[in-house]
Amino acid sequence: MTMRHLLMTADAVGGVWTYALDLAQQLAPHGYRTTLAILGPSPDAAQRAAMERVEGLSWIDTGLPLDWTAPDAASVRATATALATLAGELRPDLFQVNAPALACARHPDIPLIVATHSCMATWWDAMESGPMPADFAWRTDLAREGLAQADRCVVPTAAFGEAVARCYGLGTAPMAVHNGRLTKPPQPSAPHDCVFTAGRLWDRAKNVQTMDAVAGRLAIPFKAAGSLAGPNGERVEPRHLCLLGQVDGDRMAQCLSARPVFVSAARYEPFGLAVLEAAAAGCALVLSDIPTFRELWDGAALFLPPDDDKGFARVIEGLIGDVRWRAEMGEEAAIRAQRYSAQNMADQMAQLYGALTPNSARRAA
Repeated sequence: MTMRHLLMTADAVGGVWTYALDLAQQLAPHGYRTTLAILGPSPDAAQRAAMERVEGLSWIDTGLPLDWTAPDAASVRATATALATLAGELRPDLFQVNAPALACARHPDIPLIVATHSCMATWWDAMESGPMPADFAWRTDLAREGLAQADRCVVPTAAFGEAVARCYGLGTAPMAVHNGRLTKPPQPSAPHDCVFTAGRLWDRAKNVQTMDAVAGRLAIPFKAAGSLAGPNGERVEPRHLCLLGQVDGDRMAQCLSARPVFVSAARYEPFGLAVLEAAAAGCALVLSDIPTFRELWDGAALFLPPDDDKGFARVIEGLIGDVRWRAEMGEEAAIRAQRYSAQNMADQMAQLYGALTPNSARRAA
């Protein structure tokens, strides 16, 4: 079988890393070999080892900056141009960028897929009001250019796709392909009476403020995994959460094996891979009532307004005090998680890729 070649951007900082590796591994049976063009900080030893375990995967540590930490539009344009040049040198069958601004320059003969996992415009729309600051505005302009360049646009949830269409004035919402994870559910251990969350704690959209207030109301530990400081200089200092720092996959699995009550009070979350991992492990889910979480977990989680720390604490205490209810909610979450497998994600992406040929790529104006 002749392998088709996919070139795809990734970075070693956030959820796109997990997405890219899982997608690459599950695309191999579909006849794809993948090259990752890595932006931002170089992968660490564990991340390199993870790449080496993926069949047909190669990578290039480009040294190019992350678009969302770039100081100005010229820097992002230079990165997009460098990526287009790389595509011209490698001549892949398809090129997928995992941030729309990276598509503001493109090779005219190579089909281009723009996957939007998160962006400044939708973040601002969910988190703030009024005119964007200058650095958000130029990033949004570049993302709009990139979306216009794409042969296909993809988002991880339909709810997020509606936000993208609204914020960028798109006539049609991007195609929704739910994210999936390629992890076996951890071997369950005895349930522990604790609460757990994970993610980029420094990001205000994750709403650590509410979760820290919840932790202060509970008599049981509320553990939080993730970095307190972001590459953009943003930082949080919770007072009540039990901070675990950045954890690897094995430690994450160990934390989830005890089936803690998993909480996310996010105000903005295009998908939420940590929620999926917790659900797959059989954790009861207590989530903020936002459109993306409703789309994915309605009927398999308990929902509260993002700022209702009293409500979160009350529901968590109820789950801890009712073993049967907690177990039932964990079972519902695990059943729902089966919908969001890496195989399902790759099957849909392979179908999308298969419809694109060099002839379908846009020509430069």
